[in-house]
Amino acid sequence: MSILCQSFPATTISPSTRSPLHIHNNKTRPAVSFTRPTPRPSIVKCRTRTHRCYCSTSTMPLASSSPLKDSLRYSRAYWVSRSIIAWDLDAVGGSCFLYSSKSAALSVAQNGIEGYDLNIELERCDQRLPENVRDKFPHIKDYKAFKVPATLDLKNILKDQLAVALFDSSGQCISVTGLQLPGVIDDVFSYTGPLGAVFSNEAIDLYIWAPTAQNVTAFIYNEPSGGEIALVAQLKESNGVWSGNVPRSWEGCYYVYEVSVYHPSTSQIEKCYANDPYARGLSGDGKRTFLVNLDSDDLKPHKWDDLGDEKPNIADFSDISIYELHVRDFSANDPNVHPEIRGGYLAFTSQDSAGVLHLKKLSDAGLTHIHLLPTFQFDDVDDQKENWKFVDTEMLESLPPDSAEQQEYITEIQNADGYNWGYNPVLWGVPKGSYATNPNGPSRIIEFRKMVQALNRIGLRVVLDVVYNHLHGNGPVDDNSVLDKIVPGYYLRRNTDGFVENSTCVNNTASEHFMVDRLIIDDLLNWVVNYKIDGFRFDLMGHIMKSTMMKAKSVLNNLSRDKDKIDGSSIFLYGEGWDFGEVANNGRGVNASQLNLGGTGIGSFNDRIRDALLGGSPFGHPLQQGFLTGLSLQPNGHDHGTEANAARILALSTDHIQVGMAANLKDFVLTNYDGQEVKGSEIPTYGGSPVAYATQPVETINYVSAHDNETLFDIISLKTPMEISVDERCRINHLATSIIALSQGVPFFHCGDEILRSKSLDRDSYNSGDWFNRIDFSYNSNNWGVGLPPKGKNEKSWPLIKPRLASASFKPNKSHILSALENFQNLLLIRYSSVLFRLRTANAIQERVRFHNTGPSHVPGVIVMSIEDGHEGVPGLTRLDPIYSYIVVIFNSCPTDISFESPVLRGKALELHPVQMMSTDNSVKNSTYDPSTGCFSIPSRTTSVFVEPRNV
Repeated sequence: MSILCQSFPATTISPSTRSPLHIHNNKTRPAVSFTRPTPRPSIVKCRTRTHRCYCSTSTMPLASSSPLKDSLRYSRAYWVSRSIIAWDLDAVGGSCFLYSSKSAALSVAQNGIEGYDLNIELERCDQRLPENVRDKFPHIKDYKAFKVPATLDLKNILKDQLAVALFDSSGQCISVTGLQLPGVIDDVFSYTGPLGAVFSNEAIDLYIWAPTAQNVTAFIYNEPSGGEIALVAQLKESNGVWSGNVPRSWEGCYYVYEVSVYHPSTSQIEKCYANDPYARGLSGDGKRTFLVNLDSDDLKPHKWDDLGDEKPNIADFSDISIYELHVRDFSANDPNVHPEIRGGYLAFTSQDSAGVLHLKKLSDAGLTHIHLLPTFQFDDVDDQKENWKFVDTEMLESLPPDSAEQQEYITEIQNADGYNWGYNPVLWGVPKGSYATNPNGPSRIIEFRKMVQALNRIGLRVVLDVVYNHLHGNGPVDDNSVLDKIVPGYYLRRNTDGFVENSTCVNNTASEHFMVDRLIIDDLLNWVVNYKIDGFRFDLMGHIMKSTMMKAKSVLNNLSRDKDKIDGSSIFLYGEGWDFGEVANNGRGVNASQLNLGGTGIGSFNDRIRDALLGGSPFGHPLQQGFLTGLSLQPNGHDHGTEANAARILALSTDHIQVGMAANLKDFVLTNYDGQEVKGSEIPTYGGSPVAYATQPVETINYVSAHDNETLFDIISLKTPMEISVDERCRINHLATSIIALSQGVPFFHCGDEILRSKSLDRDSYNSGDWFNRIDFSYNSNNWGVGLPPKGKNEKSWPLIKPRLASASFKPNKSHILSALENFQNLLLIRYSSVLFRLRTANAIQERVRFHNTGPSHVPGVIVMSIEDGHEGVPGLTRLDPIYSYIVVIFNSCPTDISFESPVLRGKALELHPVQMMSTDNSVKNSTYDPSTGCFSIPSRTTSVFVEPRNV
């Protein structure tokens, strides 16, 4: 096979017979200096964030006196299949031509386009775009269709700069634009074969999908940075895939791809230097791909291959409970963890650390899953710790609790310290190097596996937070750009002008494209097979197509313990099903939004219950109150309208919460506050969409707090009246977690919900450093009052925040924290004491769950829920729980004790749950039930669980 190579003085290595690379080995040659193009203004960095990463804005063409002159900067036509180009034109008659230039020399002249190598007339079609095209590209469904000649050499012309031009009947050019190519690329170059570095006994095969590239070269180095190029290898293309092989002896070295390709953002042929999109390891500076075989025994902890048999059992997804945790938060402040591993993967293996002992307590109480914030390779934290900057924490601790100085020191170094949430993806398939003891070589791989193994061995399965909806970099020169350097314009979703969509924050990806969908599925398989991950939380899942999510679920479900050493049926998928931006209302195809996921078994976060419990929304006024925070019953001075209006909002919020507690099932029937029997889907949110959308319990992830926005304790401290006591705020915190813990569906908790965690009222701590994100598993402090939160996202609320931080009455002490922890453990014990709290089907919930304090005469601020079980040998409900036949849970959010009487609940043999009877919470022990009247007496701000034991 004839393969081109660069001619350097070297020792020639004979190529193998399998798609060989023509290799020149030069270990003594001076390092080659690459000249990169000067950065162009098509990539603009700014400090504005709408999500959790720095946003980019696509630079639009400057105004010009000649509209056609700048037309090639736009890509308003779509090459949607082999045979069709779609363009939004109103003109009738005339002719349309396709132009190509291999050297990217196209330009607009007075009479049309110049600098082309080829021009071809396209045939105008009278019919609509084909149905399959309209389904794939619904946003252009009404565009006009132009037919491409069948004889055109697509595989070569798609490597060129391309444009179309329309001429009127007199031959005058009236419109010109570039083309978007993902449709035709999918049609011609969809590929299911191997990608990345594939290891065999004698060789390493390299495969990279780059169908629009004109040339691809691999540069191989012995070192992770610096040093000489040890190997220059020219890859050969076949059907869009460039491949070749090197001897197995190069394992452990590093490589970079040089891709020569037309880039639409610069309208030039660029030489792009990029990592392998299928990289499984990286250099410490993130600029070279590590040649690593993940199946090597040297990379496996002891008994790693047996971990599938050691994992804690999950009988049904309804049994799951999730605890969200940031890797660095977990141990960065734990003096019991060795400094070398503090803030990293290996901290989870430190069995006697405060953090691990805390997780063991939660696991022993029933918690099943740890959700880790992003652990893939992300930007904005240097993997090389020697480059980090630090602040003197002793100095910070000496400052007043409401001072602005702390945040000044933190923000001064925030882009050079070791902290970031990590929603800035660079490479999805590589563990983040900053969490490893050594970012070079295989340490990050081995240590990540040890972390998973350690968590599994204390009874906790591991969920990864994956961010497939966007990428941190784009263009031909950005160090964080990978995919957009290799197949420019394909991986990133573009608007109808051809510019990258940024609704997720920056650089939206396009899972509706075949190879993006494939990359996501392959990456999930990588984490499951190579790291034995137990579930995935999809960031902004609504920006991913539903078909991708369904394929992911199917592919993972097909993994078996016998063949793959993985039980794929136990892998749980859930995410943020928000529906906004260009994908809203199925704008780019049927997306994985809340309203589209019914029946899939994929979970989505239930923001309805969160907002109803707390009040308002994360985007509303911070003092808006809700069911928990005093709406109507204990006003905080914010204008909620008339008393009648506040009472009505509280009643509607209560309906929202009750539907959420019934797993947010769309067909669950309850009596609303007006006294009407309605389905969950018939209750509107404030925006008009239905409250309920799920058809299965596991499709609802109930939560009241997460890493986004204020912590639970902070938001309670902000929304409740300033004059209430810290004791009351702590009880509200417990009440909030109790509603989530005792609801049907999957409960989700933010790390620290259970110990009153504070971030000093920071509403977006993604880049607020260890200082504002500190968590203390020794329970001495909850981190309240460590200064005004960073100015960027919080300054407008400083007038509200400052007096609260300054008041000593807001800060809990250790006894408050320990009580909160005990209460949380008790909630988990109660949830797992009866399967009735974890019903597995929608039908079971409809048959067994009832809400009693409903209709126009309901007691405001109180929810009364019962769960009924059947009896052996008695017609009707089947028996599920061998211990309890009936459960009543009463949630009293009122600032006063309440009594509730129900004829339906008379004559029961109910008693307070034994876990609550054994607790140190004296308030809940004062809860009573009178069977003769069906009357319950419940202390203020208390959740009381009554059970009817069977006569065993």
